[in-house]
Amino acid sequence: MSSELTSDSIKGFDEDLPVTHHNDVYSTIDPEPLYAAQSFSGKVVLVTGASRGIGRETALHYARAGASVAIVARTGDALDETRDIIVAAVPGADVLVLVADVRDVESVRGAVEGVLRHFGKLDILIANAGAITLFTPMLNKKDPNAWWNTFEVNIRGVFNSVSVALPALEKTQGYIVAITSLGGQLRVPGGSDGCISKHAVNRLVEFVALEHPSVRTFALAPGYLPTRIAAETGTLGSNGEGAAGVALNTLALPAATMLYLTSGRADWLSGRFCSANWDMAEVERDWKDLIVQKGGLLNKLYIPLP
Repeated sequence: MSSELTSDSIKGFDEDLPVTHHNDVYSTIDPEPLYAAQSFSGKVVLVTGASRGIGRETALHYARAGASVAIVARTGDALDETRDIIVAAVPGADVLVLVADVRDVESVRGAVEGVLRHFGKLDILIANAGAITLFTPMLNKKDPNAWWNTFEVNIRGVFNSVSVALPALEKTQGYIVAITSLGGQLRVPGGSDGCISKHAVNRLVEFVALEHPSVRTFALAPGYLPTRIAAETGTLGSNGEGAAGVALNTLALPAATMLYLTSGRADWLSGRFCSANWDMAEVERDWKDLIVQKGGLLNKLYIPLP
């Protein structure tokens, strides 16, 4: 990780909710009661970017809670591995493997049509597929095509997935979770493609909630994770910590948070940004009224009063 990535060099690092922060699953979002009750039985969940990392862990969480899952990525072999892991952990799980590239709307359309043919409906979309380049200055350092590919995956891919899935999700009054990033609220040296594209994802979620209020839609930042993409892009330190020394999360934390968000317990957050690190009980107890009244957790200009 670049030595420039410190809490001083990252702009907006201190802009956060003053609630307890977690790096692993905690009581409010504990999925075990959902597993025991099979709370998502009868639900159909589509997860993009499911070949590894957050997507794989999330698909496994939903299967354990009783859902049927469709897993999507570009690499069939890796998806088969995800399916095998799920079926080994949840014997009898209904897992549909679909190879698709989220950058191609017709490829996504084919995947969604495959879900509807196989399962007959769609209840939850997890738009997780993401990309980012090595953290380097944008001028003279980043390959412009690689820089733009980040937008193709992060914003076009989310738009394609959401727009194609919306008719089915409106029929079930379902849920969308678009994986964003804390970086979407920050200005991180060398991270222009990731930060800008994820900022756009946050605004896209606001528009989906505005135009399709029957579908509850969230922008979820999963926090710093020990994923392959983090290692490849230089956002992990030599000791394995995240940027600016921030502690890493378990993959289970964002996955369990998604179960919480799509369980009906946090519908008031629809159309807003939230972080998997935040203690959701404290967010609701201490901040819900102010967030709702003042339009908080939305992208907007902030002008400090004198």
